[in-house]
Amino acid sequence: MNKNNGLISDFTQGSIPRQLLVFATPMFLSNLMQILYNMVDMIIVGMEMGKVGQSAVAVGGDITHFLTFFAMGLSSAGQVIVSQYVGSGERHKLGKFIATMFTSILSCAVLLSIFCFSLREEMLILMNTPDLAYDWALDYSAVSVGGLFFIYGYNMVSAVLRGLGDSKHPFIFVSIAAVINVVLDIVFVFALDMKCMGAALATVISQGTSFLLCLVFLYRKRDELGLEFHPSFFFRLDMSMLSNLLKLGLPMAIKSASIQFSKLFVNSYINSFGVAVSAFAGIAAKIASVSNLISLAFGNAGSSMVGQNIGAQKYERVPKIMLTIGKITFSVAAVMSGLLLLFPEQIYGIFNKETDVLEVAMEFLPIAVLLFFGGASRAPMNAILNGSGNHRVNFVTALLDGIILRIGLAVLFGIVLDKGYIGFWLGDALAGFTPFFIGIVFYFSNRWKKRTIS
Repeated sequence: MNKNNGLISDFTQGSIPRQLLVFATPMFLSNLMQILYNMVDMIIVGMEMGKVGQSAVAVGGDITHFLTFFAMGLSSAGQVIVSQYVGSGERHKLGKFIATMFTSILSCAVLLSIFCFSLREEMLILMNTPDLAYDWALDYSAVSVGGLFFIYGYNMVSAVLRGLGDSKHPFIFVSIAAVINVVLDIVFVFALDMKCMGAALATVISQGTSFLLCLVFLYRKRDELGLEFHPSFFFRLDMSMLSNLLKLGLPMAIKSASIQFSKLFVNSYINSFGVAVSAFAGIAAKIASVSNLISLAFGNAGSSMVGQNIGAQKYERVPKIMLTIGKITFSVAAVMSGLLLLFPEQIYGIFNKETDVLEVAMEFLPIAVLLFFGGASRAPMNAILNGSGNHRVNFVTALLDGIILRIGLAVLFGIVLDKGYIGFWLGDALAGFTPFFIGIVFYFSNRWKKRTIS
């Protein structure tokens, strides 16, 4: 049986398929909720302002997603480290590590927000933002950059809870935020006519609510986790733990930043093809995020499970975890591909029914299928790549997946072979299979059995 000590779940024994489903399902639903309220922005803006407004939200959203790279990297690293502490029976280290994680990540959020707010106009120019959408994109990005603190904070606290084996509460908090976002979108965009700024403000307020709810919950569980929740808690660093966090987190952050940078690079070219293509780029990003729902949920769940089992030296459970993840994610990719191929106009039409946008959407169909299966292939491999805590292999993956292949293949198909915007999308989709091949080599090398976190 799976033991549970309050917040902390034991993944080193019991049924792997059951544990994966129970742990990953709330993570999947959390990701779904985040995507849904991002989609609401796109749909409501499209209804009120058409493709120009959607183009502005797409560009502003790309910039915001890029700026979350440090939060994603350090939070993912923190999740792995927490899970390995739990698996190895070193729970007495949790309080000091969480304090170190809070201090470092939130400090980065504040500095990055200030720096990028001052450069928001330059970033929009680099993105080749269409002239018609520029002012609205500037409004959207200004508000979104100002809310980075909440994005970083929510990702950080959720990662701690997932590392402990608790995926239920982050889902509850993000569900509340989703409802708030929808209500505020309607109020700000329709009732108050705040346009793209209103959509961004709705998102920031809802994310801030999620973060505050997470903090309150963590405060109530402070004794169980050994946390001292007073002001100095947020200004405390243990240098050896910070070193562990940075050694693993920086490669993950570089990987996240590289992937987002490559998408910005790709989309900057795509935006130059006009408003219809730029508007669909935002829709395509939502379709891609849907393709990653299962991959992210099971990859993150798997990394915590792999981390615990490596910490406990239960190596025989690791390949079983990977195989179970692969069976689930590939099955879902097949179903999603079938639905999109059968009902493309109905699915794309949810976002925009304009003829020129739908024409681009029809060209994107084979790319979408590649994205679905690319996401499916990454999930089991990311579970072992991240769960092992091996910073070197994560750094190699970051360089290949994030920069060399994504940008290289995009340039090859988009410019060298002159396939235009479809070529850029194709290169990006093919590069998404990189972690699959690296993961296979890493698994058979058996280097994942060597614990690198102390």
